[in-house]
Amino acid sequence: MFKHSVKVTKSNLIKIFMLYFTRGLSITTPEQMIEKAKGETAYLPCKFTLGPEDQGPLDIEWLLSPADNQKVDQVIILYSGDKIYDDYYQDLKGRVHFTSNDLKSGDASINVTNLQLSDIGTYQCKVKKAPGVGNKKIQLTVLVKPSGIRCYVDGSEEIGNDFKLKCEPKEGSLPLRYEWQKLSDSQKLPTSWLPEMTSPVISVKNASAEYSGTYTCTVRNRVGSDQCLLRLDVVPPSNRAGTIAGAVIGTLLALVLIALIVFCCHKKRREEKYEKEVHHDIREDVPPPKSRTSTARSYIGSNHSSLGSMSPSNMEGYSKTQYNQVPSEDLERAPQSPTLPPAKVAAPNLSRMGAVPVMIPAQSKDGSIV
Repeated sequence: MFKHSVKVTKSNLIKIFMLYFTRGLSITTPEQMIEKAKGETAYLPCKFTLGPEDQGPLDIEWLLSPADNQKVDQVIILYSGDKIYDDYYQDLKGRVHFTSNDLKSGDASINVTNLQLSDIGTYQCKVKKAPGVGNKKIQLTVLVKPSGIRCYVDGSEEIGNDFKLKCEPKEGSLPLRYEWQKLSDSQKLPTSWLPEMTSPVISVKNASAEYSGTYTCTVRNRVGSDQCLLRLDVVPPSNRAGTIAGAVIGTLLALVLIALIVFCCHKKRREEKYEKEVHHDIREDVPPPKSRTSTARSYIGSNHSSLGSMSPSNMEGYSKTQYNQVPSEDLERAPQSPTLPPAKVAAPNLSRMGAVPVMIPAQSKDGSIV
């Protein structure tokens, strides 16, 4: 008998190991890292092969381990019993789908649509077909493209001045790369700017008219880029004294105009108030209609005058009862009635009526004064 010795080498062990573990189910997709931009669709591959002894039911499961370690692994989609279940994880509901219509063909890859920053994490594909089992992990990173780039000049664009050219994106995942270029006139940039041509800010010292032109700033990261345009016009210094004087004069004129408007309004209000007062005074000056009392007083007053011219001898004919009878309707018609009977009024009553006594010298029968 001959004894044969078999030389065991490292390569032979690897071959034996591979033959042993590839007899059953195996996932052929290597582990990898994928970077995608926010809003895009991420394709997560998971290809597998089956062995002849893998006769059990096929189950496919995708798990997400969020970037936040405080959260537990979440099932995001499941295939079992020839049915698909994709409503396990609310944050990805309606955004995760299998790419193949026939999962038994060996393709368990998925698409995650409309990527969000919350989708960042480690995705794990598990395939089971008893007795075979396999799994692979994929690291997904979601980045934000630079967008909303704003270019502007910080300072006065005058010859001899110092100012800054700034390029600011509204959003964008780090790291960001900046690139400035001059598009118009002489495309040659000042040598002092060269160290800052890849930074978001260019500091301009002692500006000259040669710096005028159109510039572009491009911002990039690993998932996209965006840019903005800037027009720079370096002009001679302005007459600041004249500008200040003009501003002062304009302000004074505005104040004078406001004062004039206020004065006119005040004057108009005073005129309206005066017209109302004059109108009110005119209405107060209108005499009231004559009443019966005033008519009676005028009648009595006329009697006073007539009585005052009478002599004592004539006054004896007036009776007290006739004077106390105050006329009513007849007083208003008194001036039109000349046939009033003579009345006598006593002396005390005449005094109360305001009559003034008159001294009349007595005469004798022959006409001589006694």
